[in-house]
Amino acid sequence: MQPTYYEDFSEIKNKIWSMLDIAIKDRGSPFRIPIFICGYQDDFDGRIVVLRKSDQSNNLLQYHSDIRSDKIAKLKANKNASMLFYDKEEKIQVRLKVECIVNHENEITKESWIKTGHMSRKCYLVDNGPGTESPTPTSGLKPELDNFEFTMEQSEVGYKNFTVIQCKIKSMEWLYLAAKGHRRARFDLKNNKGYWLVP
Repeated sequence: MQPTYYEDFSEIKNKIWSMLDIAIKDRGSPFRIPIFICGYQDDFDGRIVVLRKSDQSNNLLQYHSDIRSDKIAKLKANKNASMLFYDKEEKIQVRLKVECIVNHENEITKESWIKTGHMSRKCYLVDNGPGTESPTPTSGLKPELDNFEFTMEQSEVGYKNFTVIQCKIKSMEWLYLAAKGHRRARFDLKNNKGYWLVP
């Protein structure tokens, strides 16, 4: 028996958003850690990010980053990016085209920083930005920070490095792998249109 979303645009969109919403709460969800691809001219690359917010009403996803990361410069030069999700059990792949907003030291970052736990704040306490060359293997942290020997108050210094990347979804492409026959669809969210594609 085929799922309700096999050949129904509205059910496909419901399924996609359901998987994104679940990923925010469930650390084990494959959709929690999509590949994010950005760049400009001949300097494109991808990395895994951790999904932190899913907002269907605004067609928005967001994740956290360090303002010193090289992807920030890329996003400032070209706000267009893509996200790739795959769930092996569900046999569903989702590709998103997004437009990114880099938030730094504003109300959006304040709200997210308050919710960021002790362990996660450690990432923003490194002395040098992610990707900085080092003469020796390193976490980038001072020894006392490396062992979580810091208080939430001490972690506040990391806020200056904390950014929230908001990804406004322009289009969604869905692929479902089924023995009966694969199905593929694209949704243009700007014009609220759906299209069937050959898988």
